[in-house]
Amino acid sequence: MRFDLITIFPEFFTGPFEHGIVRRAREAGIVEIHVQDLRAFTKDRHKTVDDRPFGGGEGMVLKPEPLFEAVESLLGHGVGDASRPAAADPKTAIVLMSAAGKLFKQETARRYAQLERVIFLCGRYESVDERVAEHLATEEISIGDFVLSGGELAAALIVDAVTRLLPGALGNEASAENESFSIAASDAGARCITPLREDKGKTGVATRQTLLDFPHYTRPADFRGWKVPEVLIGGNHAEVAKWRRAAAMEKTRRNRRDLVVP
Repeated sequence: MRFDLITIFPEFFTGPFEHGIVRRAREAGIVEIHVQDLRAFTKDRHKTVDDRPFGGGEGMVLKPEPLFEAVESLLGHGVGDASRPAAADPKTAIVLMSAAGKLFKQETARRYAQLERVIFLCGRYESVDERVAEHLATEEISIGDFVLSGGELAAALIVDAVTRLLPGALGNEASAENESFSIAASDAGARCITPLREDKGKTGVATRQTLLDFPHYTRPADFRGWKVPEVLIGGNHAEVAKWRRAAAMEKTRRNRRDLVVP
């Protein structure tokens, strides 16, 4: 899989992709990551990438010309214009990182993991020209209800979330299946819970319920008086699985009540 990141701060990505799972995935040839300097697609000697918005207002807005040309350079073809827009490639996502975008979720990461290529447009300043969002990007994505200085950090986060879902990236594929927000549906082993399950309420209509990962413990069994729950060291796999489901539900209610179906 290939990731392209278009940014005015290419040096930002010098560190984030040189560690852990992403680094190993790059070394194994599972992913390719390319960073493109947006200023390389400007025409003036000042390499201007932004301008003041029509209608007035604070801040500067990224111009459409360099962003369109950067993407077209990466794709190897034009994306058309208002009279004749080019058809989108179903195996490629062009993602505009924006606080005004749709919320990034684990299901988004799973969808991206099925693609061949994701191109990230890292916004800066107040925003980008809306024609980029409407006619260049295939979708506009936010990582949460808060504002960052730019899209670089958000894009790096998504690269990590998607990479760990690719075959071979983790080594143990079950690691991704049994995490918070996964769609694993195995009840057979004591190691797993069912993060998503079908619950029928008063209407009889099935609704999906998402659970966070269950609590994990390791040695020592007694640390400063805080002991590992007895059920986890008793050897009864069925009881362990039962405890983990209940503990996951309790943790979800405590930390993310919005995920629990009433």
